[in-house]
Amino acid sequence: MNIINIALNEFKRNIRDIRTLVFMLAFPIVLMLILGTALSNTFDRTVKIGKINVLYIEKNDNSFSSPFQNFIKEAKKQDIHFLKASESTNGKLEVKQNHYDAYVEITDRGIQFYGSERNSIQASIVEGMLTAFTDKYNLITEVAKEKPEQMQAILASTSRNYVKETSLNADKAPGSMDYYAMAMTTMIALYSAISASSLIRGERRRNTAIRLAIAPINKMEIFLGKILGGIGINFVCILLVMAFSRFAFGANWGSHPGMVVLILFTLVFLAVSFGLGLSYIIKTDQGMQTIVMVVLQLAAFFGGAYFRIDNADGVLKLMMNLSPLTWARDALTKIIYNNDLTAALPAISLNIGIALVFLLIAIVAFRKREGL
Repeated sequence: MNIINIALNEFKRNIRDIRTLVFMLAFPIVLMLILGTALSNTFDRTVKIGKINVLYIEKNDNSFSSPFQNFIKEAKKQDIHFLKASESTNGKLEVKQNHYDAYVEITDRGIQFYGSERNSIQASIVEGMLTAFTDKYNLITEVAKEKPEQMQAILASTSRNYVKETSLNADKAPGSMDYYAMAMTTMIALYSAISASSLIRGERRRNTAIRLAIAPINKMEIFLGKILGGIGINFVCILLVMAFSRFAFGANWGSHPGMVVLILFTLVFLAVSFGLGLSYIIKTDQGMQTIVMVVLQLAAFFGGAYFRIDNADGVLKLMMNLSPLTWARDALTKIIYNNDLTAALPAISLNIGIALVFLLIAIVAFRKREGL
């Protein structure tokens, strides 16, 4: 009962601290809004090609002209526009000067294609469409020579769609607001270490440690009550940030909220244990606060809290893997977007394992002290 009372007292004391509440609630929400809006283009998974202009000239007999004109009409529906050049036009020069994305010469020997090096994507699209068209034309021509009675069947089975769009898990990745909802929530969970570093040391600064020490309460009850209160208030802040991001910004937290909340809880447990353990390792308040902030900022930076880091290797990848934000966010991403619940196990195990190490350090140091 004493443990619960102490935990509730710690919870109430933190609620009255307006500065702490603003930092734990307003700071991540504002940062989430700013970064999620400003960096939305970096998470845009669509590639916009726009209008493609192709210059062409026909130097062949009329048998190929009619099918090719039908091809031009179909290509126009895909925003690919063919413009017929005059005999005096130097098509290659026009492409070189970036006036057109490609130049096509149609002769009795076939189709000669010249693509722009500056607009290689557009040129590749046109080349692919022309290849598909010529293959179909050659097929129909050969069938017409050998078995003309099967012409209708071939034409019926031959689609006019020369471009087919296929997405590879396009919707299975977070957008900018989804990403920063996870990043800011995990970051502020890790920032629980700041308040946790003052759980016991704060009592000594306020000169209330002596009164607690002489009170008819077991020292371990005080210790456990303070930890539960610290975890409780920080975890409530995390849930509020998570809920606000979901309903105000439309962030996607997936269909497994229980597992998501469990990962965030263990991250808070890790942060509180880290802050408490460090308060017993570092002797001075200034030194402790400096180390806590340096560690948290490095963890946030390399954990991708401020911007996404892709394709990292070497030392950068090692630093990223050392950040709790990295393994927590990776687990959340797999759970939310791939329904991979097993991804939670490594993150939860690491959070609890590291938390127990720092908690053990704090317990040993706490027992050795005469007071708090």
